[in-house]
Amino acid sequence: MNILVIGPAWVGDMVMSHSLYQALKQTYPDANIDVMAPDWCRPLLQRMPEVRQAIRMPLGHGEFKLTTRWRLGRALKGQYDWAIIQPNSLKSALIPWFAGIKKRTGWKGESRYILLNDLRANKRDFSRMVDRYVSLAYPKAQMQSERDLKAIASPYLKVDASDQNAALAALELNTERPILAICPGAEFGPAKRWPENQYASVAAHWIRQRQGQVWIFGSKKDQSVAQDIHAQLDVDQQHHCHLLTGQTSLGQAIDLMGLSAAIVSNDSGLMHIGAALQRPIVAVYGSTSPQYTPPLSEKVAILHTDIECRPCFQRTCPLGHMRCLTELPASQAIQALEQLLPVGAISD
Repeated sequence: MNILVIGPAWVGDMVMSHSLYQALKQTYPDANIDVMAPDWCRPLLQRMPEVRQAIRMPLGHGEFKLTTRWRLGRALKGQYDWAIIQPNSLKSALIPWFAGIKKRTGWKGESRYILLNDLRANKRDFSRMVDRYVSLAYPKAQMQSERDLKAIASPYLKVDASDQNAALAALELNTERPILAICPGAEFGPAKRWPENQYASVAAHWIRQRQGQVWIFGSKKDQSVAQDIHAQLDVDQQHHCHLLTGQTSLGQAIDLMGLSAAIVSNDSGLMHIGAALQRPIVAVYGSTSPQYTPPLSEKVAILHTDIECRPCFQRTCPLGHMRCLTELPASQAIQALEQLLPVGAISD
């Protein structure tokens, strides 16, 4: 059986999709799984052994372009037996329909009743996003709620040592001191970003108490945040703090994060990558909730405040105070690191 998955367009969602691909392979061992997704997803999909190939989705987020979708669908005609559409949009279901794929599975979304013939409408019975994804691997009649799901395989990303060594050489890094990876950005918005001074305190503690080094990851948009963290360290500490924001490809970031002893991150795509690399991770939640998109890993400490207005799931604080983040002290993250990774115990 050949399965086409129309994948999501966000880093964290794509990482969590790996649980779906694992469920499909466990249920249909001989199936071939191809994933259509934006080209930036390729480094993630290449590190998921269940995926046969990544098919480039040439359209950006929000682009409709009906003719282009028709051409993409017709080019795939006759190649697949089953399509699983992860996004909820109408446009995401068009390509499998144009391709004439016999079985088309997905959640009820934007008026796409005609486009899907295996439509799931009980989304509220699955509280976590990963549960919603994985349930699509099984017959509708068997998936009445999340209680019907057996043990879900956590996402994992395969990392090759030769790729790691190449990334180290390209960025002039070394592993002589234990590495704390910090991911202070959040594409979603400022209501998910823990303040820079808190990250700086955690970084200073790691460098001073663990005789370690800090690598700060993120996109070009996160460079000013990373520079602010760096500027709050003393001169000696700055020598052991490396700004990698905007300097790595996604593939390099994955490979380098795999070398870290631990990770401290906002609720972001990089947080989910860190979890999939099975690194000890301290995950900081502001306006969002770990009940919906938790890091799927065994060694996790989740930090958040318990103020009455969270989670609000807003990009910016609607009340203007950001207390869900500003009232979360660095000492909690430092304590969580000590519990996850006691002094003298560095994770493999």
